[in-house]
Formats: sequence, C-alpha cells, structure tokens
Amino acid sequence: MATFVDRVVLHLQAGDGGHGCVSILREKFKPFGGPDGGNGGHGGNILVVVDPAAHTLLDFHFRPHIKATNGTGGAGGNRDGANGGDMVLKVPNGTVVQTMDGQVLADLVGVGTTLEVARGGRGGRGNAALASSRRKAPGFAEFGEPGERMDVVLELKSVADVGLVGFPSAGKSSLISVISAAKPKIADYPFTTLVPNLGVVQAGGDTFTVADVPGLIPGAATGKGLGLQFLRHIERTAVLVHVVDTATLEPDRDPVADIEALEAELAEYGGLGDRPRIIVLNKIDVPDGRDLADIVEPDLEKFGWPVFRVSAATREGLRELIFGMAKLVNEHRLATPILEPKRIVIRPKAVDDAGFTIEQDEEEVFVVRGVQAERWVQQTNFDNDEAVGYLADRLARLGVEAALEKAGAVPGAPVRIGIREFDWQPTIYAGKEYVPGNRGTDIRLDSLTQSSRAATADRLAARKERRVHREYEAEMAAKADVVDESDE
Repeated sequence: MATFVDRVVLHLQAGDGGHGCVSILREKFKPFGGPDGGNGGHGGNILVVVDPAAHTLLDFHFRPHIKATNGTGGAGGNRDGANGGDMVLKVPNGTVVQTMDGQVLADLVGVGTTLEVARGGRGGRGNAALASSRRKAPGFAEFGEPGERMDVVLELKSVADVGLVGFPSAGKSSLISVISAAKPKIADYPFTTLVPNLGVVQAGGDTFTVADVPGLIPGAATGKGLGLQFLRHIERTAVLVHVVDTATLEPDRDPVADIEALEAELAEYGGLGDRPRIIVLNKIDVPDGRDLADIVEPDLEKFGWPVFRVSAATREGLRELIFGMAKLVNEHRLATPILEPKRIVIRPKAVDDAGFTIEQDEEEVFVVRGVQAERWVQQTNFDNDEAVGYLADRLARLGVEAALEKAGAVPGAPVRIGIREFDWQPTIYAGKEYVPGNRGTDIRLDSLTQSSRAATADRLAARKERRVHREYEAEMAAKADVVDESDE
C-alpha cells in the first residue's frame, strides 16, 4: 500500500483564552485592599511550517483533528494564567493551504515559511485590570475568548526542476532510477507508479531535482486515471520531459501521437504552456525500439524541442540527456527574478470606518457585526449585572447606541451581536453615569420598569405570530403552484 499522501482535510481548533479572575485582596488590618484578580492566559495558535524533513502529509491523514492547548485562568494575588502552547504542523515544501470551498489561504514554498492558520483566543482580563477611577473594585471579570475553529485542506504540489511526462509504462521510473538515487517501484504493468518520486541529479557542478509522477492518459485533465493527482505535481516544474516508449507492443501507438495526446491534456489543465520541453525516445536498447526512433525522429522536428535517444537499461545517451536538462534548468533559474522579502504594508483604518455595521434581518432584528463588538459580547458574563452595564458603556463609547437609534431601533427592540440576542435599552447608558454600588450590581439596570419588560414579552409574542403567518403564506403559495402545474 502506498504511504504517500498529498491531500488531507484538517479540522483545526485553536486554544481558548483563560477566564479572568474576580478577587479582592484580603489581609489582616486591610479590609479593603482592592482588586487583585489576574488575567487569563491566551489560547495557543495553530501554525503551519515548511520543514525540510517532511516529505508527505501522511501523519495528518491518520490524525486530522488538531487542537492547541487552552490558556489557564487567572488567580488572586494578581497572578496571570499561563498562555496555551502553540501547535506547530510541519509540512513539506510546496504545500498549499486552502479552505473547504477552494479559496487559497497560502502557498508555502521555502523552508521555514510559516502561516498562522488558526489564532488562539485572547485571555479575559481580571478585575484588577478592569479597575478605574470610577470602578475601583469591579465585581466582575472577562471571560476568555474562544479560539478559532475551522476546516482547511492541505494539498501538496511537488517542488522539482524537471517533470517526467509520459504514458503508463513509458519507462519514467526506470529513467529516474538510473540518473539519481531514487528507488521507485518498477514493473511491467501500467500505473506501477502510484505516488510521485523525487530524485536529485548531478550534472557536473550543477544540481537539480527530477519528479517521476504517475502515468498520464487521455482525459487526465478531467480526472481520469490518476488524473489531477498527477498534474498537480508538475505545476511548479521548470522543464517538462516527454518520455516516449519506442518499444511498445500496442499497434495503435506511435511517438508523435503520444506527444500530441500528452500536450492536449497539459493544455486542458492549463498554466504549463510556457515551460520548455524535451523529448526522450526511451528503450532504444530493444532493436524494434531503435528502428522506430530512426523512423519518427524526423517527424518530431515539427515540435521544435530537443530530442534525446536513451536506454535506461544500458545507460546509453543518459549523459547527454542529463546535461541537456541541466542547461534548460539553468536558463530558467537565470531568467527567474530573485525573490525579495515581502514588505509589511500598514493600511490605517478609514476615517469613516466605525468598526461595525448594523442591518435589520427578515425577523426585524437589528444585527450588529464587528470584530470588536462581537469579542466584547463573548467575554461578558451576562449573569452579572455589573458586567452587563460595563458592556453597555463600551458599546455606547464605540458608537453602537447612536447607530442603533439612527437605524430606527426603539427601546425594547431586539438586537443581536454575535451569538447573543437581547432587548435594547438605551437608558442603561444614555444620560446616566455609572454609580458604584454593591459588587456585581448596576443600579441602572434596576431602573428598568416592569412595564418595559411586559412590552418586551408582547413584542416576542408578536414576532412569533409573524413567523407563523409567513410560514402559512409560504405553504399556501407552494400548494397554489402545485395546483397550477396540475391544470397545465
């Protein structure tokens, strides 16, 4: 069974941030020592790093669920929690990271290239960090932020200078085994090679890599045979070598038709038209093979590519082929510009960018979207009135209160931020300053009258009635469509 894996789906979960601590310093002769709750630690990130020792994605094939460690909670005595450890995923050179719908997140080429694919959650602040001149002893702390959870696809595209292209059993594996130290499987039946093989070739003082990939058949660009599994691994090659079997026993095969069929598949796959080509007439050690090479070599001149006659069995013509490949590889390297380090570009936030948006959905709920506002809601303990009041203050300073009023929201209107939905009460902040009280309480919340709560219940009942009415109308419309079709 082949142990080469070049495509895996990973289920990633970065570490959650630790919760902040609520603590009040208690010492003898110091009854009001002040808050001393520490902050929670940050959750661990998930990093993807190119490692020269990695050659396959096999490890992830058996362990696709990856989770970083969580940050620990803070403690009294101003003790912060420990940060979670990062999870480092070592991948081969040439790995492409993409989303489940095919969006490319990063193309990792070059040893040491690193991508932070999932970020750990921030640790919540303890009440010592939340203390201010107005809130001298907060009775609440922030929850830790959840780490990012996502599914990604890792796809390996081999990084090689030369790619061997040919029909099954054309002799590609035999060729790479004699020009390098690679030891691929060699047998006398089609599709012997099921996984790509890389070999390092020396040509005088030059060194380059050659990729032997599974055989190509007509229709491979649409997935036939090993199809896209093959074509993926020649995208990065600088030179393509057509390996042609001159000793084939199939009567309807000839070298010119084989090359034209291969070129048609490469053109349909796309992106390979600018690569220089070499034609290799293999197996000339067989008498019929040498005779066929003499016959077809003049017909191959129409392609305009160098033609080499070789025998992997007797090693005839291999030296000329190796130096011919090295020449094209060197020309490609000289023509390729030197990669410069990426410059960090800082784009300041636009003047009119409030950091959030507000829109009303079909159920007349005002939905607030914004990274900062959603993070604050996630970190709030809604069982603590003081924490809820603090959240209202922060949202008001951010401009959410004014934006909701401008969007047409009225007291008691439903508002959703992240996964939380609540009734909007602008009186919590507007025109009222926070007055310290007992820890965990906010007198502004106590000022909400029972009449407003009753109005909220009536509004929820009205929403439910409207939803049932919409479902009834949709059902009747569907029945009407069925009746119209039956009449026709």
